Amino acid sequence: MARTAHIIRETSESHIDLELNLDGTGQTNIDTSVPFYNHMMNALGKHSLIDLTIKAWGDTDIDVHHTVEDTAIVFGEALKQALGDKRGIRRFADATVPLDEALAKAVVDISGRPYCVCTGEPDGFEYCMMGGHFTGSLVRHVMESIALHAGICLHMQVLAGRDPHHIAEAEFKALARALRFAVEPDPRIEGLIPSTKGAL
Repeated sequence: MARTAHIIRETSESHIDLELNLDGTGQTNIDTSVPFYNHMMNALGKHSLIDLTIKAWGDTDIDVHHTVEDTAIVFGEALKQALGDKRGIRRFADATVPLDEALAKAVVDISGRPYCVCTGEPDGFEYCMMGGHFTGSLVRHVMESIALHAGICLHMQVLAGRDPHHIAEAEFKALARALRFAVEPDPRIEGLIPSTKGAL
């Protein structure tokens, strides 16, 4: 079966139309109306090999927070939907990704139990403005929203970094690479659910 999802979420604050294919080649077509977030979600799709199309807009005249958060929510929901019963996946994966002086590590468990731990971002990172609109605090919020709505356990650790853009991008790319391997079919388990409980 195709591991795909298409979700539309509309509220008084935003409109999100998102499609993904877990078995893609990293083809992306992304317009969130937040340029820096476009850059991050494009990296997430490219490096996870998840085909990803996002058309999103909202009350960015007030703040980009609502559109960014709602896009992350829908991405998490679509990831969960496309995974189905998670039969045959590798489930666990980790990736450590550098970007110049920045280094980020992501560890994921496609567990069905949402949990997110983010550590290591330098003091003041949350106040940094990237692309004129996107604050550093939104990086953690995106990670938390994806983990919660996808039902995954995510540990994100910034190991080094100075430039806020590099730190954020290393985090998104680390998540992408970890997701790539965690959602991959594992031929050794022949379609079984990778859990001692028999369910994820």
